[in-house]
Amino acid sequence: MPYVGFVKTSEGPLKTYERILEALQKEGFEVTFSKHHWAGDMPFGLVIAETSMGRVAVRWSLGKNFEMRLERMNEDAFEDFVEETLDYIGGD
Repeated sequence: MPYVGFVKTSEGPLKTYERILEALQKEGFEVTFSKHHWAGDMPFGLVIAETSMGRVAVRWSLGKNFEMRLERMNEDAFEDFVEETLDYIGGD
């Protein structure tokens, strides 16, 4: 089963992307591929990763400190989560 995550961060998109990948690694996920989606005018983004423990999608938004929460989700809910987040970022 894939995972979805939610992150609050006080940092910009590039540093947040790096911190998410580091946090996944600390949780035991070996990241084999990842990509990052965000729009420059939104304090919000999505990191999608292929890992040793399955697919992971992490939605981030601005907050006071870096905090990450992960949940297992069924395949259909995972796909909906990714699609809805990408639609929002893309303005569709």
